[in-house]
Amino acid sequence: MQNSEKSTTSRRQFIQTGALAAGSFFIVPRHVLGKGYIAPSDKLNIAGVGIGGKGFSDTNNAYNNGANNMVALCDVDWSLPRVKENFSKHPNAKRYKDFREMLDKEGKSIDAVTVSTADHTHAVVAMAAMQRGKHVYVQKPLTHNIYEARMLTEAARKYKVVTQMGNQGSSNPQQKQMVDWFDKGLVGNVHTVYLWTNRPVWPQGIPVPQAAGEVPSELDWDLWLGPAQKVGYTPAYHPFKWRGWWNFGAGALGDIGCHIMDVPFRVLGLGYPTEVETSIGQVFLKDWTPEYIPEGCPPSSHVELQFPASAKNKSAVKMVWLDGGLRPFRPEMLPAGEPFPENGENGVFLVGDKGLIACGMYGDDPKLYTKSGEKMEAAPKPKSADGKSIPENGHQVLWTEACKAGFNSKEHKALTSSFDFAGPLTESVLMGNLAIRSYTLRTPKADGRGFNYPGRKKLTWDGKNMKITNFDEANQFVSRNYRDGWKLA
Repeated sequence: MQNSEKSTTSRRQFIQTGALAAGSFFIVPRHVLGKGYIAPSDKLNIAGVGIGGKGFSDTNNAYNNGANNMVALCDVDWSLPRVKENFSKHPNAKRYKDFREMLDKEGKSIDAVTVSTADHTHAVVAMAAMQRGKHVYVQKPLTHNIYEARMLTEAARKYKVVTQMGNQGSSNPQQKQMVDWFDKGLVGNVHTVYLWTNRPVWPQGIPVPQAAGEVPSELDWDLWLGPAQKVGYTPAYHPFKWRGWWNFGAGALGDIGCHIMDVPFRVLGLGYPTEVETSIGQVFLKDWTPEYIPEGCPPSSHVELQFPASAKNKSAVKMVWLDGGLRPFRPEMLPAGEPFPENGENGVFLVGDKGLIACGMYGDDPKLYTKSGEKMEAAPKPKSADGKSIPENGHQVLWTEACKAGFNSKEHKALTSSFDFAGPLTESVLMGNLAIRSYTLRTPKADGRGFNYPGRKKLTWDGKNMKITNFDEANQFVSRNYRDGWKLA
């Protein structure tokens, strides 16, 4: 073990135990300091990577109004308003553009790292932090591809770190109500799940953007690209619209799938899917000629995943995903006067042989409808003592408390989206993208008139070995080609 690793481990052990040093109290106990005082030993030293946009709330919810220390902040673009705001909020935090430099220089003082970058850099940042023994909080989707999700899941166990994915709905107490309804047998065995979203709410299905030329002075474009294949800078990618391009993002599924698919995974105890099939929307800019843009995510998609029966749910499950504004037809057990969750923009239906559970994104506002005409609703989400909603269901705060308690502690085991859960969930979400990308593969017909599309079929999946078994060309999408110097190790 290197000296820096020894130092980090020692400090983490001290946080966990409130240890004595040199035969005397090293930290004055909290009860001596007075009510409301947070002793230094109770504070976690946190570094944030990707601190604008969603990263602003991730870092500051983990900071928790001073309950923890923000010791380092890292972002490749210092011009973004929320990056500047984060710097201003934490003036004593060291500032970096390269997370590798930050970890090398500040490693001794960092206990935990939040990762809220674009999808394509989640895995390389999180892996580098975990290899140094740092606890990690990583935004959804956990990774850009299936292989990376498996690697991070295994690394969390190997390096014995506390992990959490940023699908904050998993900490929503209303999800527990749905689990309870199902466990009591009120809907019977669930055979069909419908998931839908209004995403994408950014441009998709459009021609590949052209490079804009000059890179803004405060942006390190090469660092932003990270492991992705090198392309020229354009504001059509950064800071937000990268989601619609496979080089960087994971489309509507990557953006919302880990929020919405979380509900059936948790309620039904699902594992790896065994089959996947898809169809996608087309865009016509010329008469009779659909655009062919394999670099980009489609404007809409319909994905069906097949899951075997689980220990909790004795029926095989067909899971239907719809995006781009598509949504399922009204299920029979949803009464005529009842609206769709979130007015049809995002939602979940779990259809069983005795009843139906419906909820919105993040598992919000669940309702149960039975064949006999009964209706049940979950209790409202709890609020803090001042009557305000708890930010993101306390998802980041619960992670920081588990970090302090340590790996395999009861606080760690109580986390709702540690990588043991979030990894397989993310793999299933990204299975939809594998099918979508396979659907676009084409070869010229022998007569030169049109194309063959060999990937437009039901794909069979060996989850344990991460392999499509009936169409080998699809396996290129299990992982990615990493740019030199950025391979996941």
